[in-house]
Amino acid sequence: MSSPSTVKAEPVEETGVSNEAVPAPAADVEMAGVEDTDKDTDKDTNKDTKKDIKKLEDLFDDDDSDDEFPSSAPVQPSSQVAPASAPSPTDVNTMNASDPEVMRSFYQRLFPWRYLFQWLNHSPTPTNDFANREFALTLQSDAYLRYQSFTTADLLRKDILRLMPSRFEIGPVYSANPRDRKTVKIKPIAKELCFDIDLTDYDDIRTCCSAANICIKCWQFMTMAIKVVDAALREDFGFKHIMWVYSGRRGAHAWVCDKKVRSMDDQKRRAIAGYLETVKGGAQSGKRVNVRRPLHPHLVRSLEILKDHFQDDVLSAQDPWESTEQAEKLLQLLPDRNLNDALRKKWEAAPGRASKSKWADIDAMAKTGASKKLDAKALLEAKQDIVLEYTYPRLDIEVSKKLNHLLKSPFVVHPKTGRVCVPINIKHLADFDPFEVPTVQGLLEEIDAWKDEGDDESAKNLPDWEKTSLKPYIDQFRLFINALMKDERDVRVKREREEESMEF
Repeated sequence: MSSPSTVKAEPVEETGVSNEAVPAPAADVEMAGVEDTDKDTDKDTNKDTKKDIKKLEDLFDDDDSDDEFPSSAPVQPSSQVAPASAPSPTDVNTMNASDPEVMRSFYQRLFPWRYLFQWLNHSPTPTNDFANREFALTLQSDAYLRYQSFTTADLLRKDILRLMPSRFEIGPVYSANPRDRKTVKIKPIAKELCFDIDLTDYDDIRTCCSAANICIKCWQFMTMAIKVVDAALREDFGFKHIMWVYSGRRGAHAWVCDKKVRSMDDQKRRAIAGYLETVKGGAQSGKRVNVRRPLHPHLVRSLEILKDHFQDDVLSAQDPWESTEQAEKLLQLLPDRNLNDALRKKWEAAPGRASKSKWADIDAMAKTGASKKLDAKALLEAKQDIVLEYTYPRLDIEVSKKLNHLLKSPFVVHPKTGRVCVPINIKHLADFDPFEVPTVQGLLEEIDAWKDEGDDESAKNLPDWEKTSLKPYIDQFRLFINALMKDERDVRVKREREEESMEF
């Protein structure tokens, strides 16, 4: 998407953002890497928030519940946040997901600020991993604020509630505070390795839906992609801390969070992205898979993972070659003209023949000797390429190549669907249904409908997210973070011990 030269911004207190169209300064226009977002110009704040930084112990105790908003009791707004009552169930039913009051209730009562901080901070005490991290906010007016940074989760939460963005993205950790970039030279030094997969990139092979529309049949392409990419990242590169997140509409994002990954430069990121890129070219570019033989072990493993999906989720569910025009596309991917002519004749005599039968016809016709010059090895390789073209992950490769790329935060709400961008449990990947993901309207209704059980005081003081269907997703997020922080702590302790043992 091209970046317009001006953007509109509504008046925002203490940000220095005018309510008039502002020319885009060249230094602030770098919008590459914002997933599914218009790349508008940056209107960063000219006044940094200057507040005393609380110790982490004051913000969070050792309990697993969120201390910031532990229950449905009214929250006293800060001086920067306009007071607002939670929408009633009737209001929620009629409001859009991006309605400011719906979003305010979500950010106040449901968003896991504590765990987001721990995930990005990598330590129980505040570090520059969080303080120098860039956040980018998309405001309700479509103004886009880049290079925002916060020292604590509490300051991030307060600014989100003050500005009420429809969503926010996470960028890299910089060498200094990104708000100071006009006075101090900064550069990105760390970020998770990210992958983005979108079902619109499958439009030339999925027959059930197109564009932004999805159904459970075409979601299986996403299941295939996650299986293949996750296996490669773990088995071929040894990465351990990989979090998959539903994008809220038609795709999924991977966040590879291992410490050794976060400091990788662009060259290493491009190498990993290139390793995983197999389906290339646009929908009209003809054959999109051209791989070397013998096949790389990664592709051998991928074919093993994908073979059943090809039969069930592609040939049976999608029936991609049912029509004469579609069948012709299949024939163009086969290597022998005489075999193609024989298959074409057979299929013309049986209009509407199912794709699964047409696929079986290829080997059956080859065995009849329809082509005396048929190269069996070339036919096998062509069939392998076809399976890869119809099942292998189609990555938005640019998302993975650059350290300074921004990507939508987990647990924000997709403004079109109202669905929360929740983590995907890959241990139960086949059970994930995007249409069962909680919506912000549904979650607010669940809070209102929740009843205390007996006189249990601990139940009455539960954080609101624990009263809703968002709970298992936040629990999963918490467990992921705990494992990540444990590894980081163990590595740090080991290094300290090694340093001590070297002292004489």
